[in-house]
Amino acid sequence: MTTTSNTSAPADRGGAAFPHVFSPIRIGTMRLRNRIMMPPHGSAIGDLWGAEDDAARAIAYWESRARDGASWIDGVRGRIRNPLIPGFEPHGYGAETEGNYRSPLFVERVRRFVSAMHAAGATVTSQLTVIGGVPHAPSQRLGSPLYNFRPHVLSRRDIADYVEEYRFSARRARLAGLDGIELHLNHDDLLEWFLSPHTNHRADEYGGSLGNRARFALEVLEAVRGEIGAGMTLGVRFTMREEAPGGYDAADGVVIARYLESTGLIDFLHLVIGSSWGDPSYIQPQFYEPAQWSDMAAEVRRALTLPIVYTGRVNSVQVAEDVLAAGHADVVGMARAYIAEQNLLTKAREGRLDEIRPCVGGNDCISRAYVERLPFGCAVNPHAAKEVEGPWGRAAEPGRLLVVGGGPAGMELAALAAEGGHSVRLWEAGDGLGGQLRIAAKAPGYDQYARYLDWQVRRLERLGVETRLGFRADADAVVADGADVVAVATGATPHLPPIEGADGDGAVEIRDVLRGAAVGHRVVVVAQDDHLPPLSVADLLSERGHDVTVVYATAQPAELLGRYILGGILARLHRRGVAFRLMEEVTAVRDGGVEVRNVYSGRTEELTGFDSVVLACGGDSDAALYERLRDRIARVHVLGDAFAPRRLVFATRQAHALARTLQE
Repeated sequence: MTTTSNTSAPADRGGAAFPHVFSPIRIGTMRLRNRIMMPPHGSAIGDLWGAEDDAARAIAYWESRARDGASWIDGVRGRIRNPLIPGFEPHGYGAETEGNYRSPLFVERVRRFVSAMHAAGATVTSQLTVIGGVPHAPSQRLGSPLYNFRPHVLSRRDIADYVEEYRFSARRARLAGLDGIELHLNHDDLLEWFLSPHTNHRADEYGGSLGNRARFALEVLEAVRGEIGAGMTLGVRFTMREEAPGGYDAADGVVIARYLESTGLIDFLHLVIGSSWGDPSYIQPQFYEPAQWSDMAAEVRRALTLPIVYTGRVNSVQVAEDVLAAGHADVVGMARAYIAEQNLLTKAREGRLDEIRPCVGGNDCISRAYVERLPFGCAVNPHAAKEVEGPWGRAAEPGRLLVVGGGPAGMELAALAAEGGHSVRLWEAGDGLGGQLRIAAKAPGYDQYARYLDWQVRRLERLGVETRLGFRADADAVVADGADVVAVATGATPHLPPIEGADGDGAVEIRDVLRGAAVGHRVVVVAQDDHLPPLSVADLLSERGHDVTVVYATAQPAELLGRYILGGILARLHRRGVAFRLMEEVTAVRDGGVEVRNVYSGRTEELTGFDSVVLACGGDSDAALYERLRDRIARVHVLGDAFAPRRLVFATRQAHALARTLQE
């Protein structure tokens, strides 16, 4: 069923520095112009089967990347129907009822999607997925220790019904004109739960040996191949090893991969790593090395003849080239790097590497939608998911903009306004641009944030933004400048919590620690921040050999971190012996420790034996300049932390929104 070739598709011209990336290949029926695949990630960007504007937004996002050169768009969300008894309500992410393939709009909308991608030169596939445990499972054993909803164990009749649902979904995919199908055999999918010795404890023909555990997947593959025939490509997305104890390991993964190839039913294997909750998650955040597990994919590739796709923290075209050149894969998947930079391949092809906007790997693109229930947003690219609005245009009446404050919000606004044709000046009180993010970039795992800030500096230089460093502006200077519009992005000052002794010599602020302030061996971190900073300073100190305890008033650390990022940092800290005290509010800083009070019972306790106390308590907005200007300048705005301290993604999105009003 499989054909591979280096000459079957027209070469993607240019990109001499990346010969492997820009070489063509044929996989099954698909002729790919290069080796870049975009795996699924668009469910938060726009609903292809929702309102018309949702569908248009989804299509515009993927089409922009296909026009850039992405050769394989695995962008059609493919949840199959989840058969349930009347009245049963599934829970959590991945819980579906009718799924996508049963939507009356499926064929028409997917045909539109496929037509747009084909016109842009890309091939299109869709996944077939159903998540395990919501509520269906092979046995009573759950896949994660982090949830405890008891499942419904599938009977033989239930399994047969599911096989027919997969067959039906494949028929709909064929009618919609898709080029191929990818069977989801990973990331807590129901089929993975059957395949895994960790979650499959059945005693019938669907449990026990590998052949039995793989029986459900094999029946599905036979049904799908029987429906689509030889006219479409069929592959499997497969986890190379399981993270849960009792799951299959990397050596077992090679055996499973060989078994799947031996069926003769599939054209490729798409190899990934990680669980949906642990260390690593399958959407690996900033704490992992680029393509960290591609050598594991190479072991599978050496054992098989099928083409291999590798996805997992491939965060630049250079990393993609390295993976391909090393023989670790035939194709690489890139998602977040393409969210961050929609002209990724064009810039690489033209040798404009310093213009490629780097992905920081902070996973806000995932967490905003699924944890905070906010609109989709990329921390570094505020244009992402707004492609339907068209390219960033020139202002109808360009003016003079003064931006006061060179942190992330001020830098992004200055760049967007300059790209829109405005004359822009940027004043910054410090000796460099980047604001407090430049300080945060000193923590372990934050190197991409420093690269992002350096990219922003180069961007401002290319655009001719007049930057003045080391100048702390006052209201008179701003008024005297005479700009048409003023934007105040003066950031935030460290928040000093109302804790007895917090302003004394025994407490050190997190920013000072990151700058290099000395602390003792035993450190207690006062965490009044729901995101990464308290964990990051604990990471820095424990990496340097300090004994660290972190105190949270919440029931868990970092409540705004989603499951795709939390496991990675908590695993790092646990390995170094970092301790956590939860549901406790620090009420006093004492000589040699702190006093804590349980937020529920009110009981107090002295924590002693510490050498230093680190305050990781966020910031307070510094809007004093804005308040002084409101009555003196007609068009003055405030944004970023100067309005209310938040994360990078909030700063860049606010900058985009304000810049849009300036364009209008």
